[in-house]
Amino acid sequence: MSWQSVVLNMIGGMGLLLYGMYVLSEGLQKVAGKKLREALSRLTNNRMVAMGLGAFLTVLFQSSTATTVILVGLTSASIISLRQTLAVILGADIGTTITAQLIALKVTEIALPIVGIGATIIFFSKKNKYKRIGQVLIGFGLLFFGLKLMSDTMYPLRNDPMFGKMLFQMSDNPLLAMAVAAVFTFLVHSSAATIGIIMLLAMQNMIALEPAIYMLFGANVGTAFTAILSSLGSSRESQRVATAHLLFKVVGVILFLPFVGPLSSLMAQITSSPGFQVANVHTLFNIVIALLFVPFVAHFARLLEIIVPEKKDPVNDICPKYLDESLFASPELAIGMATKEIMHVSDHVTDMAKQTYPLLINYDSDMADQLRQKENHIDVLTNATNKYLTHLLRQTLTKDEFNRAMGLVHIVREYEYMGDILEKNILYKAESKYVNNLEFSSDGQKEITTMHNKVTSLLHVVNTAFATNSCMMAEKAKTLQEEIVDLEFRLRMSHIARLQRGAQETENTTFIHMDVINSYLRMSEHMKNIALALTDEISCTWHDEAQILTSPNDLWEGNGHKQAQ
Repeated sequence: MSWQSVVLNMIGGMGLLLYGMYVLSEGLQKVAGKKLREALSRLTNNRMVAMGLGAFLTVLFQSSTATTVILVGLTSASIISLRQTLAVILGADIGTTITAQLIALKVTEIALPIVGIGATIIFFSKKNKYKRIGQVLIGFGLLFFGLKLMSDTMYPLRNDPMFGKMLFQMSDNPLLAMAVAAVFTFLVHSSAATIGIIMLLAMQNMIALEPAIYMLFGANVGTAFTAILSSLGSSRESQRVATAHLLFKVVGVILFLPFVGPLSSLMAQITSSPGFQVANVHTLFNIVIALLFVPFVAHFARLLEIIVPEKKDPVNDICPKYLDESLFASPELAIGMATKEIMHVSDHVTDMAKQTYPLLINYDSDMADQLRQKENHIDVLTNATNKYLTHLLRQTLTKDEFNRAMGLVHIVREYEYMGDILEKNILYKAESKYVNNLEFSSDGQKEITTMHNKVTSLLHVVNTAFATNSCMMAEKAKTLQEEIVDLEFRLRMSHIARLQRGAQETENTTFIHMDVINSYLRMSEHMKNIALALTDEISCTWHDEAQILTSPNDLWEGNGHKQAQ
């Protein structure tokens, strides 16, 4: 076989392996994604259970990277703590060893039948649930078929003098072997691919066990560098998770390096199969690391917070904290991130509402400037969240996921409107009152205070309903808003009565007073819209529209058109 054929076959085999891993991971996330978040948040309080869960997930996904991406999103959203995440990562490293054991069992020989079964399921099934199971089987089969193709390509190289010389140089230089494996793993973004090749070389007696062990160490470190690269520019939690992965691997390799000789002898005594020898070393390495570190994950989490501290830049608060586009492949998690970001927006709106009222009584220009800046923050966050949800709606979503994402689009828009009212109406009227040296009458001031307190109470109820997804709180919010409508009417009548009596202060501030009261009423209407979304009354409207419009993009454009009108 010519070197040109060897290179092309190796590239093709690697492509099948990596694509198989991608298809497998995508299929499993669609099958298990909805319940995955709940399981991780519920089962990771116990370290050993968390470690077992990490191993199980990685066995399913055949990729510790897929597990890590999910963990980063959950940690960023404060669904699970960094300490819980570390235990799951240790388990995920154990889960990656199952692939090596399957290669040693020569599962590659049944790869094509598995692909055939998966394709048959997809072709004949009408339900998406079964189609996704077929996708999982196809991914699993392609992964091992890629390895088989590379194995068949390598076999003739046993007698090639140039290839033998290359392997001899690596065998004679442990650091070179580790570096080559680490760089290759970094380039292909898969330790499973590198370890598969190492095992194929060992199974065909092209390399001895000791250099294979050094290459295993390099592959383990290389996959950690992949995580570091992917975390650059992302959240601090993401960077801490990636740093933890790297430190676990590097410290583990340092601890194991002095014992490569005895380890090689031990594995040779356990089994004579070169494939199982390499697979067993890989398994032992990751199990020992997990057992060494899992008792100290709490201390390690604190160390990571020191190594990767929070950003001190005050501009950071303007940026979204939770939006992660890498989670679009797992819509359930992406919706959770958007929900968390909208809660971040609601905190800003609540702070602004509380801080704007005092300016109606005693205007402070510095405080007014701070509130205008806060409204700019709200605009930045709502625009980013809107864009995030728009991109999410372009993904393949279930009906429930689509409706929830559209609900969040409406809700974030309502919070943005409230921020605009606070700045453009209430804050503007406070400044106008100050510039014209006007004062509310004592009765007028009491009325504004009453209205403000009622609206801020409603805002608290709406925020709670949204954060807890509580229909009961949403119903309470609708009731409170109806009371505010009645209150606004009574306050307006009271103000008119004072005007009829000829009260000078009332007459001077009449336009400011009525505009402030009306602005609070408009805010309450936007809060009611949020409550309606939470109780699915708006969802019914979307369902009717969805029967007319043909796609999520059409629905988005339709809503945008209505808003523009």
